[in-house]
This record gives sequence, C-alpha cells and structure tokens, in this order.
Amino acid sequence: MSVVFMSLYALQTDEELAMHTVFQGKHGLNDAVHAAAQQSDGAKLAQGIHSIDETKAREAALAYLQANLRLNEDNEPLPDTFLKSRVVVELFKVVNEDTVFPYMYQDDRLDYSVTLERPGVIMFIRLEFPRTYAVLQPITWVIKSSAEMVY
Repeated sequence: MSVVFMSLYALQTDEELAMHTVFQGKHGLNDAVHAAAQQSDGAKLAQGIHSIDETKAREAALAYLQANLRLNEDNEPLPDTFLKSRVVVELFKVVNEDTVFPYMYQDDRLDYSVTLERPGVIMFIRLEFPRTYAVLQPITWVIKSSAEMVY
C-alpha cells in the first residue's frame, strides 16, 4: 500500500512542478516578446515611421528570456537552476511596417493564430520539463507569444 501512496505522491508532485514550469516559461516568454516589440528603429521613427529594429528586438528578446528563465548566452540553464536542458527558440518573427495590417499569422501545425494591428513580434520557444521522478512521461512544450509595438 505504501508503494501506491508514494507513486501517487510522486505523480502529484511532478504534475504540480510541470504546471509551475510551463507558467514560468510563458511569463518569461511574454516579457521577452513585449520587450522585443518596443525596440524602435530610430532612423525610421525620425521620419515618422513606426518600425521595429529587428537586431535590437532579437537581442532584447533573448536578454529577457535568459534573465527570466536563468539561462546563459546559449540558452542553456545556469548551474543550480531548475531547468536542465536548453531552451530552443523555434520562431522569432518581426512583423514590420512594410506589412499590410491587420496582419494574421497562422501556424496550423501548432494550432496558433494571432492578428496584429501594428508592427509586432511573434516568438515560440521549446521548453522541456525536468522530471523530478520517473512517474510522468517526458514533457516538452512549445510555448507561443506575440506582442505589438506600443505607440
């Protein structure tokens, strides 16, 4: 009976940690995408054009993602952190002023769609759950987020 109880306890613990991990990943990605969407192209802004600087946006997104999820510059987890495997950026897309708005991005494979009304950033990451016990099967999520430029 105690084996059953311990197995159920391990399952419950892993499930709770898995939910915490996906929420932490989603919050980290949301912050990263919002920071990226605010990286204005100064030269175009001086001409009155609202545009995102793609290089600065990618740098800001990665910096926020790495700070929030405690990753190094290669998106590997820092020592003594909860995550144990590399966080992979599956998609980083800047939708700029040269696009007709409203712009609809759709990914049928991942069942994701978003409509942007102004320049913005769309980003997907792949995050793997570091199981505490071997009760749950390995879990990998593709977490998706988007944000528009604020002006």
